[in-house]
Amino acid sequence: MFKGNKKSSKTVAWSSRSRFGKPAFSRSKFSAKKSTGGFKGKYIDPSRFICKAEPIAEAKPYQSKNAFADFNLDNRIKTNISARGYVNPTPIQDQTIPHILNGADVVGIANTGTGKTAAFLLPLLHKVLNNPNENILVIVPTRELAQQINEEFIQFRGNLRMFSVCCVGGAFIGQQISNLRRSHNFVIGTPGRLKDLIERGAINPARFGTIVLDEADRMLDMGFIADMRFIMSRMAPERQTLFFSATTTSEINNLIKEFLKEPISVSVKTGDTAKNVDQDVIRVERGQEKIEVLHQLLSQPEFNKVLIFGRTKHGVEKLSQTLLARGFKTESIHGDKNQSKRQRALQSFKSDKASVLVATDVAARGLDIPAVSHVINYDMPDSYEDYVHRIGRTGRAGQAGKALTFLN
Repeated sequence: MFKGNKKSSKTVAWSSRSRFGKPAFSRSKFSAKKSTGGFKGKYIDPSRFICKAEPIAEAKPYQSKNAFADFNLDNRIKTNISARGYVNPTPIQDQTIPHILNGADVVGIANTGTGKTAAFLLPLLHKVLNNPNENILVIVPTRELAQQINEEFIQFRGNLRMFSVCCVGGAFIGQQISNLRRSHNFVIGTPGRLKDLIERGAINPARFGTIVLDEADRMLDMGFIADMRFIMSRMAPERQTLFFSATTTSEINNLIKEFLKEPISVSVKTGDTAKNVDQDVIRVERGQEKIEVLHQLLSQPEFNKVLIFGRTKHGVEKLSQTLLARGFKTESIHGDKNQSKRQRALQSFKSDKASVLVATDVAARGLDIPAVSHVINYDMPDSYEDYVHRIGRTGRAGQAGKALTFLN
């Protein structure tokens, strides 16, 4: 529960008229630019931010074709899977693991939080056990996702003697170069840092027999396409390539044609937004201060674990410090923080030491943060796709969630 001093008695203005058949906003009155003070992203009809969550019904369990015990995985890996309490795979795992084990290039299209990491880690662990000289390169868009995948690798590896190196920006490159000189089979990193290490001669891309491009659509959105092409052009021509994305576009399809050979495509995408996320908008009326409206929201007891998205690094840090000064237990994540500080902030939020996490879109993709009660878009997202990924941080694992978007 939040502990903050209530400085205003103004009523928070909620708008949900569109739920009753009448549009809440019109484009002429609420342009993206007007509502955000110079916002330059794609126009998003504000009515798309309003959607009543469907009642959470007892979903029919996915009828997997395989149990983990049925996969052609080394028994030591199966033991580690069982130790984590896993019996049946998720749809993306069930449908991709056999193809990866057979050495095929695979395109997996699935929502975040559907088990994509295990879908590629488990068969690749088996691949390394069968051939200790095998090397795996995993490329992801953000430092946090790289660290999260590295942690999952360690958990699934257990006591097996195989090792990884996590290579991300914001961390001391000298230590990463030193780690790369030691025995390892997996390198997990972000495009910019991997390119830097390749140029320094610390990584030889040609030695990797397998490459994983995870959250490829996000890497494209973040402008990493040149770095991706730089790395891929130096990979061995005969390799296995695994490509995972939450969305498909013409640009994504072009990358698939460019990077993969006769891939097997698996799509288990279930929709654009979580059906169990209650979505609404917060109208900041004339004369109201945006921060005061936010303060009132966070002071309500049901806002017990809140992820707030801002547009810029400076704005996120400023908002975080303001909330901290107002008595809220707040952390922040953005590109100006080094990796150790970002990891500490994320861990503090995950462990409930902090009740509020203010972040740029680096926290919108791939991260598994349990029990987020609310996502608040304090600043408008650049696109509707970014909005979908932001609100996907709440309402996970069959739980109800709420997403609120500020409109001036």
